[in-house]
Amino acid sequence: MKQKQFVMSVSLAMILDTRRIKKKTAKYPLKLRVTCERLSQHYTTVYEITIEDHKKLSASRLSAGLQEIKEKILEIERAGARVVEDIDPFNFPEFEKNFILDNTFFRQRKSVRETTALVNHPFNKVLYDNRFPIFRLPKPEPDTILATFLFYISKLLSEHRIRSAAAYQTAYNTISKFRGNVRFKDIDVAFLKQFEAWMLRQDYSKTTVGIYTRGLRAIFNEAIFQGIIKREKCYPFGRRLYQPPSSRNIKKALTLKDVSKIYHYSPECERERKAKDFWLFSYLANGINPTDIAYLKYKNIDGEYLTFERTKTENSTRLDPRPITVFITEDLQKIIQHWGNNDRSPNNYIFPVLEHNITPLRQVELIELFVQSINDWMAKIRKKLGIEKKVTTYVARHTFSTIMKRAGVSTAFIQESLGHTNIKTTENYLDSFENSVKKEYAGCLTAFEDLKTPA
Repeated sequence: MKQKQFVMSVSLAMILDTRRIKKKTAKYPLKLRVTCERLSQHYTTVYEITIEDHKKLSASRLSAGLQEIKEKILEIERAGARVVEDIDPFNFPEFEKNFILDNTFFRQRKSVRETTALVNHPFNKVLYDNRFPIFRLPKPEPDTILATFLFYISKLLSEHRIRSAAAYQTAYNTISKFRGNVRFKDIDVAFLKQFEAWMLRQDYSKTTVGIYTRGLRAIFNEAIFQGIIKREKCYPFGRRLYQPPSSRNIKKALTLKDVSKIYHYSPECERERKAKDFWLFSYLANGINPTDIAYLKYKNIDGEYLTFERTKTENSTRLDPRPITVFITEDLQKIIQHWGNNDRSPNNYIFPVLEHNITPLRQVELIELFVQSINDWMAKIRKKLGIEKKVTTYVARHTFSTIMKRAGVSTAFIQESLGHTNIKTTENYLDSFENSVKKEYAGCLTAFEDLKTPA
């Protein structure tokens, strides 16, 4: 067959390898030879023919069988040529990844898969063995969605972002249950819509569906960054493609009346007092979340103010830090005095939630115990007070933002108070108005009834 020339002296040619005959068929394999700068690689196709038939391929009239093989050869050469043109500078590993791997025209060999495998980031596997059992499972094939998930999870663990890694592990398990391990090229808009419909049938909430599909989108972006796939070829997300569903956080916040019940409640034991105090601390300190409470140090106190940066956004706001400033009210001061560590050294934690010189995993475990204790005891207080909605640390944050909104505070101020980098996040975060308020406002539309002209 005639060779095709490319930039950087790259050439493709389909050749017959006559060194080894196939005993069962008495035929020889057709191979694609790729040559770059005098270096050649041979890739075995699924086609085999005799020497005599190979000589006939250049004839104008062929049997149906040979004509089909000739057309397939031309198709392989043309497709390979397009891939070569896209690789600048040309290299064999990228060519194998983009053209040979999982191509039904070629016999797959182990060396091709090995050259495309990502090496997971180093982390202490013994330390995370119980929490991340996915690393004990058989290793998935390179360049698959699950292999890239594992790579990304190991990256998060190497950065000590344990809770994020745990969230991606859950998404990994869900995708694995849906259709097992698949390649990026198999995940298109139809696949994602089927995945979403399957999760909804499994009683996943719309919020959870959004979390998992956004996680899948992050894995696609990681694969693009690592050079596993090209965005223009198989990226299924975006406008007019697939967009992960989003949902508003509706009515998670308590009313001011409910907050008043909690504020004036007299705890019946020390555990109730601790739960109540830390729930109120979160509510009164700009909706601060429990992780940030745990990481507060005495150096964060500057006179009448408490200044800190959110742990959650530490990586994303590194170049543009967004410190949160809270006025230390008398109530906050009392909580610090009662529950704070006696050692008030600048680098010591304000509250005895964490310890110094412990592993990142142990830090996460202690914070989870802290949150669980608050939520469990607040659930008991809620029942005693007859509050219908849940009273968790998450609700405390929503309640702060919503009550500020209902008091007429600007969204920009609430955004800064919550530490959000995007005002859209704050708008989605804010709770809806209560039905009683809507009823009252609806009356304004016909207020002219009260302005009837006297006789």
